[in-house]
Amino acid sequence: MRRYGKHTDEDDIRSRPNRKGNRPRTSIRPKHEDAADGMVLTVDRGRLTCLVDGRTVTAMKARELGRKAAVVGDRVSLVGDLSGAKDTLARIVRIGERASVLRRTADDDDPYERVVVANADQLAVVTALADPEPRPRMIDRCLVAAYDGGLEPLLVLTKSDLASPKELLELYGALDIPFVVTSREELYEGDGADRVREQLSGRTTAFVGHSGVGKTTLVNALVGEERRRVTGHVNAVTGRGRHTTTSALALPLAGADGWVIDTPGVRSFGLHHVDPSRVILAFPDLVPGTEECPRACSHDEPDCALDAYVAQGHADPARLESLRRLLATRERREGD
Repeated sequence: MRRYGKHTDEDDIRSRPNRKGNRPRTSIRPKHEDAADGMVLTVDRGRLTCLVDGRTVTAMKARELGRKAAVVGDRVSLVGDLSGAKDTLARIVRIGERASVLRRTADDDDPYERVVVANADQLAVVTALADPEPRPRMIDRCLVAAYDGGLEPLLVLTKSDLASPKELLELYGALDIPFVVTSREELYEGDGADRVREQLSGRTTAFVGHSGVGKTTLVNALVGEERRRVTGHVNAVTGRGRHTTTSALALPLAGADGWVIDTPGVRSFGLHHVDPSRVILAFPDLVPGTEECPRACSHDEPDCALDAYVAQGHADPARLESLRRLLATRERREGD
């Protein structure tokens, strides 16, 4: 072969170098059979604090995981330095399948959903009965997120010394949600926290609530010194003077078997991602009535079969009303 005035053969042909390196690309990923199992406790600017065999280990996500992110509560597999010593770093090479997810969007018109917590069994919605006033629309939104993500809800009503819980409990009576009512004095003395602890034993519970409702006070009472131990490790890694709740934080439940996951205070709980067909699964008494519903029924329209189903005595009308109230909150902004 003659090219540019020179006789060339196969030895003269040069392969085009790979701009990102000369290693051949492959879809085969290492199996990491020696990886250790762990749980993500918190995430801070790309660094993940994980619990591995009782030690807190700092890790980063392996590049081979691509864009898949690990969140608090994830069960992960790690390799590398698992000693937990200062300035050491492990790698997360696998993220386990999630049994549940608590998700939210920044607002209802935001298409980007964020997974806040993985693998929680329960969502504790903390609400003050006064100072600040209860926000039923926010509670509804948290309940929808719980039902959508496969978490069981728990209502924790604080500051009962300032207002009666009767009216708020009546609003949610048809949903048959477990609840705990506490006063400010009970929280500080421990009686209120003990009643909440009974509902958390043996479970992983994520806590949500907006500013001023007493969520931080309650969580501190439930975890004791564990917050100081874990956040002390986080501060040593990040160099921050104190831990700010910008990420969820998983902590062992003091005095019982279980986990408490403290989440950042929220001003809104966007529900753009929610599928009504998943929410109704939390109403097993109404599910059979949907068999005659038109395709893609919103369960709040003239042709919805649930009206006839309830009229025939198969379910409590209050349950259908509660379902529709929760579904309607997807279409209304919190505070409307």
